[in-house]
Amino acid sequence: MVGGRRFGERVLRLYLPLGFFLVAMLFPFYWMAITSIKPNRELYSAKIMPLIVHQPTLQHYVDLLEQTNFLTWTYNTILVAVVTTVVSLVLGAMIAYPLARLNFPGAAVVAIGVAATYLVPQPLLFIPMSDVINRLGLSNTLSAVMLTYPTLLIPFCAWLLMGYFKSVPRELEEAARIDGASRFQAMLRVVLPLCTPGLLSAGIFAFTLAQNEFLYALIFLTKSDVRTVPVGAITELIRGDVFYWGQLMAAALLGSIPVALIYSFFVDYYVASLTAGSVKN
Repeated sequence: MVGGRRFGERVLRLYLPLGFFLVAMLFPFYWMAITSIKPNRELYSAKIMPLIVHQPTLQHYVDLLEQTNFLTWTYNTILVAVVTTVVSLVLGAMIAYPLARLNFPGAAVVAIGVAATYLVPQPLLFIPMSDVINRLGLSNTLSAVMLTYPTLLIPFCAWLLMGYFKSVPRELEEAARIDGASRFQAMLRVVLPLCTPGLLSAGIFAFTLAQNEFLYALIFLTKSDVRTVPVGAITELIRGDVFYWGQLMAAALLGSIPVALIYSFFVDYYVASLTAGSVKN
């Protein structure tokens, strides 16, 4: 009786809430999946239950790959996201390390400025940035977004990494300095390896933000062969008041695969990055 009561309480307190949130989180992906394999007659029929597919088809995927530049958009998106993530991590670490480990006048003000820079809304920046991009002659090139995305990602990475750098005991770095290492070597060989979860966490978030960014890509990339997936899917699969829902959902589902793979591959490090601070403290 006691075991059955405990099991019932566990179901009510753990499994039911967990199942509810699991269904709520996975439902959008299920909706995208079934919409992408529905024929048009089922998509626009009010008599058919929307959560069931009677005659699944892959025609929307075929049309997406053959009638649009989706593969080119995917390549552009991954290239831009990888380059901007690497640049943002390197420059963010170079900003975060001195703010976290060195005591110099105005360090607190600079740290607050880095955090405030990340909070500046994008619509306030795209006008001056578009002027800079036009002056440099980079319109309709991937270099335009590769230069503008780090303006959002570098402050975020620096702000996130400062906390991890502060959690590393100074004694370890001082021991490396006593053994003859320079400050840069101590950072590279002692601090950064200990902050690997933080670097991975910042990299995952930066990659996700760069892949999903829409405003700058919409403004700077107007040609189909240089667009990214978010912009290409919206601009070319919505024509006037006609929405190609099957191809839109297929593009959304395929476009989310890279991020899902990255999260699943680095899930252990991602969880460790969320708990490392509390464990060290």
